[in-house]
Amino acid sequence: MDELITIDDLSFGYGSSSLHKNINMKFSRGKVSAIMGGSGCGKTTILKLIAGQLIPKSGKVIVDGQIVHEQDRDGIYNVRRKMGMLFQHGALFTDLSVYENVAFPMREHTNLPENIIKDLVLLKLNAVGLRGAQKKMPSELSGGMARRVALARAIALDPDIIMYDEPFAGLDPISMAVICDLIRSLNDALGATSIIVTHDVAETFSFADYIYFLADGKIAAEGTPKQLLASRLPFVRQFIHSEKDGPVPFHVEAPSYKVDLQL
Repeated sequence: MDELITIDDLSFGYGSSSLHKNINMKFSRGKVSAIMGGSGCGKTTILKLIAGQLIPKSGKVIVDGQIVHEQDRDGIYNVRRKMGMLFQHGALFTDLSVYENVAFPMREHTNLPENIIKDLVLLKLNAVGLRGAQKKMPSELSGGMARRVALARAIALDPDIIMYDEPFAGLDPISMAVICDLIRSLNDALGATSIIVTHDVAETFSFADYIYFLADGKIAAEGTPKQLLASRLPFVRQFIHSEKDGPVPFHVEAPSYKVDLQL
């Protein structure tokens, strides 16, 4: 089976509100896929559903043949053992050094001896170019360096699935280019399935294999970067070309001023 993750006819919402409506997605082994869309469209929520943090109202998320929300506690942890996560802004442990941050998941989820953990930590840090920063604290790192340490931690256990939540947020152009290259090269080296949640068009289109656009709770468009760049769909064109006028309005729907002012 080429698809490691399948989202099948999934609907989700909070309370009476509906966020996702009958969504279908597939994420293939060895590929880098992206989920794009405007702020608040539920991109990060998809990652939480894949990780079993949230339960769909209907439909299902299947990871490596397992329906995630049907798993018991042990089953969920077994599913999550296959995943690495790069959180938005890195989310490093501020009281732990760079070395200890990367070693943390190894100590938490394995019984490896310290000498093996040391070799693995240095290997992961070397892969992201930061072996020389192993003794530094997070407060001593730039934003780009912190994101690379977080990436080293995300791949600490050689996961089958790597999920990235806004990996480019707040980065300068050089750091952004470095992270793009690392996401692609690490995915290919590990043979992993990578999922990126982002709204950064140029960076994502430069290396992703497949992209989903979310809008109004549905898949508004999907395809390869080449296919989407050629798309004539108004929403896709507005998003890709950063146009202020289009299907996504500037103003939130509201009554007239007279009604609001009670005139």
